[in-house]
Amino acid sequence: MRPFSTTMNHSSSAKEKTREIERQILNPKSEQTSDDNSPLSAITRMMQGEKARASQAVSRDYSRMAESLEAEMIKDPYADRSPPHHLHVYAHKHNTLLTLTQPNGNPMLSMSCGHLGFRKGGRSGYDPAYQLTSHVFGQIQERGYLMNIQRLEIVFQGFGQGREAFTKVLLGSEGRNIRGLVSRVTDSTRIKFGGTRSRKVRRLG
Repeated sequence: MRPFSTTMNHSSSAKEKTREIERQILNPKSEQTSDDNSPLSAITRMMQGEKARASQAVSRDYSRMAESLEAEMIKDPYADRSPPHHLHVYAHKHNTLLTLTQPNGNPMLSMSCGHLGFRKGGRSGYDPAYQLTSHVFGQIQERGYLMNIQRLEIVFQGFGQGREAFTKVLLGSEGRNIRGLVSRVTDSTRIKFGGTRSRKVRRLG
């Protein structure tokens, strides 16, 4: 007759293993205590939307940081809703005029090619408009207008050579402090639809 004790030990050890597995399944919190104390688990819980325990100082700091970041993200879309300043570029075939105005329309700075010493026919052309734009950008910085300008809207009018010259200066090194403030570019050139008869085109020669 075979000994009965060997089978009993084998069966008892198997039962203990199954009970231990059941305990692990039913009580997983005992093994997760070490993992819960790590900052990585706190971050994952915060990302999943679970509230951290009040006893953990690390999780409280993370929650405060998350709240502050959320508040900043909410405020950012409305941060640039202040009314913009306007920079009017009037470029016709005989001259170029630049006017910087406040949001309510009051002029702050107004210059044309004549202010730089160009006279009569010399006021038209690409080079006078280029020099005028560089000078106006320098005056805006020297007079401290950049501190008050949060947003800038550029308003073009006319199709003269000064329009292209202004764009070149704005995209160049002279306009590096100005172009970051530009939030909108519009064109207010008048286009005729019907109406009275236009003047005849001037022909030379």
